Amino acid sequence: MENLKILYLSQEITPFLPESPISMRSRMLPQYMHEKGHEIRVFMPRYGCINERRHQLHEVIRLSGMNLVINDSDHPLIIKVASIPQIRMQVYFIDNDEYFKRKAVVADADGKFFADNDERALFFCKGALETVKKLGWKPDIVHCHGWMTSLAPMLIRKVFNEDPHFENSKIIYSPYSVPGNIKFDASFTKKLMFEDELEKSDVEILEDPSMDNLHRAALKFSDAVVKGSPDLEKNLVKAIDKSGLEVMEYCADEDYAPKYAEFYQMVFESATSLA
Repeated sequence: MENLKILYLSQEITPFLPESPISMRSRMLPQYMHEKGHEIRVFMPRYGCINERRHQLHEVIRLSGMNLVINDSDHPLIIKVASIPQIRMQVYFIDNDEYFKRKAVVADADGKFFADNDERALFFCKGALETVKKLGWKPDIVHCHGWMTSLAPMLIRKVFNEDPHFENSKIIYSPYSVPGNIKFDASFTKKLMFEDELEKSDVEILEDPSMDNLHRAALKFSDAVVKGSPDLEKNLVKAIDKSGLEVMEYCADEDYAPKYAEFYQMVFESATSLA
């Protein structure tokens, strides 16, 4: 089995956030792949509820300082890093006071979805990809966990498509179940169109800015998909099954990591054979 360079983007990772299906898989998979000799990089948002002192987050000055344009406005990008000592694994945090200072993850104390979650997702994905470029690192596999990462496939394929850091990357998207009929801001597509490289046909599915359509947009630009939950919305399951992508079904086994490793290798080797 060839050693791979694997980029993990996730909206939640434990121990920085409470344990959940997505935070646990996003924590254990990189550890397993790291221990098997693969080279990994891990990114998540630096939500305001993360205790920086407890987890010893610190800013990486050489990676910070860039401004990202979101909805025609400049937003400073701050990069922080922390280690999970017992496994010697680093996690990079994408930070910005406007988007991630609030003391919550994606909803307020009453459970109301933040109105700017579309911009937060775009900032996180752009920030992570720009940071990978600064690191001078070329991932073989980009594995995106959760809706907060769902714009990364589109950005890689359309905005970063000529960048040598991502030209050979294969993208795997893992959607997880999200309760409720969640809608994003009605001007989502207009905000995306500030990315000059994007065309109307790339974002038209988000003219109805639902959570289901956000997942579908990610599928459109991915090479493979892993069903992150056993209870995904039925229409999304149908879209996955009809997508023509390589599909890994939801794995409930405790010993799931080796199955993911086999799937990574299959996606990588399939892509290599077609090159």
